[in-house]
Amino acid sequence: MRYAFIIICFVVLSACNWSAAKEEKTQELVLQQIQTIDWEDVDQYPLFRDCDETVTKQERKKCFMETLLLHFSMTLQETEFVLQEEISDTILVDFIMEDTGTITLMNIHNDEKVNAQLPDFDNQI
Repeated sequence: MRYAFIIICFVVLSACNWSAAKEEKTQELVLQQIQTIDWEDVDQYPLFRDCDETVTKQERKKCFMETLLLHFSMTLQETEFVLQEEISDTILVDFIMEDTGTITLMNIHNDEKVNAQLPDFDNQI
């Protein structure tokens, strides 16, 4: 009886240890797979009506970026910005484009000069 109890304890403890080792191995494999993913590469760029889906990936990217920039330019041209002095700066706009085509503005990074002369600029975009 005593030997049976010892054998059962050994089997239970071995099973727990084996399960933990398997879990660690699984986590290690997942981490390795995640590290091999190129997060900067896009599988497919969103298509606008004017973009041809049969062209190469680089051409689809170019069409996407040009169309998006044209949209932003047209939107900004609808607003008249009055400046006290000329500003030559770059404004970074973070946004998310949903699979439905909806664009959500996340953040705008601009210079203090822009904020001083155009305090309502963030709301214009």
